[in-house]
Amino acid sequence: MTWTPGAVRTARRIAAAAAVGGGGITAIGAATYGLLLAEALLARRIVGRPHGMEGPPSDGVYGDFDGEPIRMVMLGDSTSVGLGTNDPAETPAVLIASGLSVVAERPVHLTVLGKSGAASVELADQVDLALDAMPEIAVIFIGANDVTTQTLPAQAVRHLQKAVRRLREAGAEVVVGTCPDLGTVRPIVQPLRWVTRRWSRQLAAAQTVAVVEAGGRTVAFADLLGEEFTANPSEMFGPDRFHPSVQGYLQVAYAVLPSVGSALGLWPEPRRQRSESIYLAAAMAAEEPGTEVSATRVAGRATGPHGRWVTMFRRRPGAPPHDA
Repeated sequence: MTWTPGAVRTARRIAAAAAVGGGGITAIGAATYGLLLAEALLARRIVGRPHGMEGPPSDGVYGDFDGEPIRMVMLGDSTSVGLGTNDPAETPAVLIASGLSVVAERPVHLTVLGKSGAASVELADQVDLALDAMPEIAVIFIGANDVTTQTLPAQAVRHLQKAVRRLREAGAEVVVGTCPDLGTVRPIVQPLRWVTRRWSRQLAAAQTVAVVEAGGRTVAFADLLGEEFTANPSEMFGPDRFHPSVQGYLQVAYAVLPSVGSALGLWPEPRRQRSESIYLAAAMAAEEPGTEVSATRVAGRATGPHGRWVTMFRRRPGAPPHDA
């Protein structure tokens, strides 16, 4: 894809509008959203809730190693608790904690504070609990419910940014999986599927700007991390066709694990990476699943003519450090 100065301005406008409460995502209009909500409710009635509303209890210490455990917290919505799985070992939080333990050769003490159905406004309460655990690393999966509850993007982004700042001020590194592309959810049919795709990807771009500005880093979930979800929905989605399957959660966890390790200085940054302005990187990452965005400096400067400098790159999910 070729990016022009006009595309840079567009990316800035999308992210800035969400950050300050402008039109942006909400420009699709109340009538269109009403149709979208009706379609989603119809799909939910047809599919039902085969998973209930709770993920398996996953708090605990993971990794057969000696030493002081790394303290990790998991915050966010139903994907953060692994809704749809039956075994804690199948949840993304435990998969990430177990992988981190292997990389660090230390045990990981995991506390899962996410809640099924949570939107960004509920992160404040989750952070209150997380701070009691004195985390070294916090992972957040959030955004989908901000779309389905028609939360104003400005509000959603502010709540997320405040949560990241509080965690960073407490000394925790923060990795955020941005809003997934709800256009991949099959029970939502065309023509409304393209609306959810546009809405969720624009929110993901705004989330990226907010998180990096607050000192965290993001991993773009886009179309739930890869063509596999589009090409093999029966395998990558669970029975409700809304949440990932066990294989889907494995894909998500392996995309996030390298960024978690890198945030803690345990996983070397890729040799091949590119520097961009934050607005352009945010818009690009929203279209490229698995892309990590974090702050950087160019020629000793944190900001350039188009805003903060960031690095963006796509890791090979699950690759060992020497392959990064």
